[in-house]
Amino acid sequence: MILEVAILNIKKGQSSAFEINFLKAESIISSMKGYISHQLKKSVKEEDKYILVVNWETLEDHEIGFRKSEEYQKWKALLHHFYEPFPTVEHYK
Repeated sequence: MILEVAILNIKKGQSSAFEINFLKAESIISSMKGYISHQLKKSVKEEDKYILVVNWETLEDHEIGFRKSEEYQKWKALLHHFYEPFPTVEHYK
């Protein structure tokens, strides 16, 4: 199993809109091959900061299966415009 970890810094004042769009985006990621589970947690101290953790069966399921899919383009359209700066994604086993 691979754990994907991303720290998401959201543009100031956009957290509510981000959360609404994330609820829509959850159905996209959860339908992907190799997806196991995910959690989105909001920072206690920083209002517009979140951590996203996603469990994948393999690294390829995330980096190839998801990121090179049509579904990823929908995910991207829903979420990427909220990030500032764009998050660094790390993987752990």
